[in-house]
Amino acid sequence: MGLFSFLTQEIAIDLGTANTIIIHNDKIVVDEPSIVAIDLKTEKLVAIGEKARQMQGKTHSNLKTIRPLRDGVIADFNAAEQMIRGMIKMINPKSRLFSPALKMVVCIPSGSTEVEVRAVRDSSEHAGGREVYMIYEPLAAAIGIGLDVEAPEGNMVVDIGGGTTEIAVISLGGIVTNKSIRIAGDDLTADIMEYMRHQHNIKIGERTAEEIKIQVGSALPVLENPPKEFVVQGPNQMTALPLEVPVSYKEIAHCLEKTLSKIDTAILSALEQTPPELYADIVNKGIWLAGGGALLRGFDKRLTDKIGIPFHVAEDPLRAVVRGTGIALKNVDKFSFLIR
Repeated sequence: MGLFSFLTQEIAIDLGTANTIIIHNDKIVVDEPSIVAIDLKTEKLVAIGEKARQMQGKTHSNLKTIRPLRDGVIADFNAAEQMIRGMIKMINPKSRLFSPALKMVVCIPSGSTEVEVRAVRDSSEHAGGREVYMIYEPLAAAIGIGLDVEAPEGNMVVDIGGGTTEIAVISLGGIVTNKSIRIAGDDLTADIMEYMRHQHNIKIGERTAEEIKIQVGSALPVLENPPKEFVVQGPNQMTALPLEVPVSYKEIAHCLEKTLSKIDTAILSALEQTPPELYADIVNKGIWLAGGGALLRGFDKRLTDKIGIPFHVAEDPLRAVVRGTGIALKNVDKFSFLIR
């Protein structure tokens, strides 16, 4: 048993549409974009994570960059497996003698179908997982924020990732009401690409749109300390001549409005289905925002004004889910809500 435990590696994985984060020994050891580059002739993995992201939109005919997850679920099984395997190798690249047996906890969207859950389990097992547990993302986020999920009181978490927005009311270690919508960070990026094309006649790729979102993304047209304008470079759609366009946060707030109001509606709809006793807890304690979308300037204020319940942004919202998954890994025997 001693040898077996020595050869077993325990890891917690937040398998996200945009980023994959791995915790090992209570430390974040991998935090990379969820993207791989594959040689189409040999079908071999060329690059993974940040290296592959730098190739995105710049590949030739023999090379392809793939994002294995779409809308929070595995869209390309083979690429997902190669990505998980490659990222696990990053944990200890020196030990190539043997691959240890893995005990892993992976988080999945709360709206996953049985087929989608199986795809995650199969990919994890093929990548070397001997014991694979799964946890729903909003539960992991709540644990990572530091909420007591097993208490007989209502906690509400909104986790805005790259592919899905997970909205859940949690009580007694389970999800009471849950809304998982496939509208999230990727849709905001697509909105920006579309807006730049229509409004400024400039063609931009996914990476540039993501950069605009980070630099001047906003959920409100008026901010107390606004970011500086961001200059975008690209070809004119009509003439293909180079263009430079300064973009302000007000423009971006305007172009994201439609998608953000869909998220508002989903939160209201989850609140409508909440039992009154838990609703009272939520009004008193407020609602927590996690995931990359929580970093959008003014989003918490916008929601507080619209819904009338205080919204709080979790500290380090990008890593709330993986922190919770790491805690779940330590309490595998205690947490009855893990999916085996």
